[in-house]
Amino acid sequence: MTPQFLISTLSRLFCSVLLGLILLMPTAFPASAATSKTIVFGGNQDYPPYEFYDKDGNPTGYNVELMKAIGDVMGIKVKFRLGAWVEIRKALDKGEIDALQGMSYSDGRARDFAFSLPHTMVNHSVFARKGTPPVDSIYDLKGKEVAFHNKGFVHDYLVEKQIDANYILTDTQASALRLIASGKHDYAVVASLPGAYIIKEHKLTNVVPINRSIASVKYCIAVKKGNEELLAKLNEGLAILKQTGQYQAIYDKWLGVLEPAPVPWKKVAYYWIISIGLLLAFLAATLLWSRSLKRQVAIRTEALEQEVQERKRAAEALRQGQQQLVQADKMASLGILVSGVAHEVNNPNALILLNAPLVLDYVKDCQPIIDDYARNNPDLTLAGLPHERITGRIQAKIVEIQDAAQKIKRIVDDLKDFARHAEPEHTSLFDINTTAQMSIRLLENKIRKSSDHFTTAFAPLLPCIKGNPHRIEQVILNLLLNACQALKSPSEGIHLATEYDSETKMICLTITDEGEGIAPENMDLLLDPFFTTKRDRGGTGLGLSVSAGIVKEHNGTLEFASTSGKGTVVTLRLPACIEETTT
Repeated sequence: MTPQFLISTLSRLFCSVLLGLILLMPTAFPASAATSKTIVFGGNQDYPPYEFYDKDGNPTGYNVELMKAIGDVMGIKVKFRLGAWVEIRKALDKGEIDALQGMSYSDGRARDFAFSLPHTMVNHSVFARKGTPPVDSIYDLKGKEVAFHNKGFVHDYLVEKQIDANYILTDTQASALRLIASGKHDYAVVASLPGAYIIKEHKLTNVVPINRSIASVKYCIAVKKGNEELLAKLNEGLAILKQTGQYQAIYDKWLGVLEPAPVPWKKVAYYWIISIGLLLAFLAATLLWSRSLKRQVAIRTEALEQEVQERKRAAEALRQGQQQLVQADKMASLGILVSGVAHEVNNPNALILLNAPLVLDYVKDCQPIIDDYARNNPDLTLAGLPHERITGRIQAKIVEIQDAAQKIKRIVDDLKDFARHAEPEHTSLFDINTTAQMSIRLLENKIRKSSDHFTTAFAPLLPCIKGNPHRIEQVILNLLLNACQALKSPSEGIHLATEYDSETKMICLTITDEGEGIAPENMDLLLDPFFTTKRDRGGTGLGLSVSAGIVKEHNGTLEFASTSGKGTVVTLRLPACIEETTT
């Protein structure tokens, strides 16, 4: 039991005892001891079913019966005076009556009257002739002819809301509805229940409510300001009636058939407990079934997951197959292109490589003669330039031509290597450490200029690899060269290491650089032919493509891991030839 529940229980017990004592008060104290004064209640003579005169001319209705019941439980004599609403309000001001038994609350009225606790809610509706366009709010009445009860709640409400309409004031709410029924004016705004009662009694069949919730207000007992003693007694009597059930009986008699009655909290709690009980019973009844269902769902879920995984693997295999087909078609087309380019470029380039040394020797032999002639002819010009500017530079230009032709030859050779599909020739067993060391010696100058922190870690006693050592040397050269080009300054390092993975039986060569790294969007493009980010520095985009082809010929893999701005790790994996190494 929680502290909140205990406090709530004790509070309800205390209230019950207190109300019991209150109920005993009229018996314990005679009526003559309570008060001998007769309380005069005023009301509207034409406001059914709240207050009106019956056929015999006696005051009746919900308000009248409720005030009589309050007088009985409080030991107060009551008397009723019904009349025109305007006159009744004046009578309260003059002191001719003690209280208005029913008055709708508003902030404006609260300045002139003291109100009891509300004993019900009064809804107000807009009525009009059938076929009249509906209104969504009170503000839609602006500019319309609106009939309503003079000095009634609607009158005060429209004035308070500053609704700029043409007001048609009537003595009673029935008069307002009859004006609408007769074809005069646009709308009538009256209380919902009296409006429905009047339409039924007077057979105003052409008048209907077109907005049933224009305003909903508290309906209270009202006294003059300063008469709080009487108001306290009326509030006490109203509370007793609500606790004993008399209030609900009066409400049901007069208003229950016309508007929904408030549901007592005890009844709400009762039905709530029944609902919770039914829910618990339902949960208990379904518990075993749900456990069985969970087991079935788990089995089915596992089967579906396996099916999903199989479909994913099939889809991935299909995607890879499609990529391989596209790549194969691309390689076939590229092979045809390369064979033609190699033939067309190699022939003229061979002439350049053959004749350039001859031209260089010729220039060297002629240089002393030209220099001697220039001393006797200071205005000598060669190729449009003065002798002193071109002498000594022509030989360098011829050397540049030779270097450019050699570069062309290397590019063509790379293209031919890229397009080669045959198995590598001249295979033999070789040691990866020895091949890597040969590559380092070939790039010693380049490595020294690029980095002050080049380190190696060669694993001892590595198994041999079967293949073409010169082709693998070409791969290592390309990877080292890329690492050198990735460095931004000599303070950044390069590390080369080898090891043997006994689980996969693969020889691993790893080259790590601390350079600029590879952008994420370029990772999938590294092995594409002609892709390069160093085009402005003479890159052709063939180095890694050719290397990947050589590695694939040797049944190996090339793996790249990089963080942009922090460096790159390249891992070359080649299968170890253990059986032939050990025999």
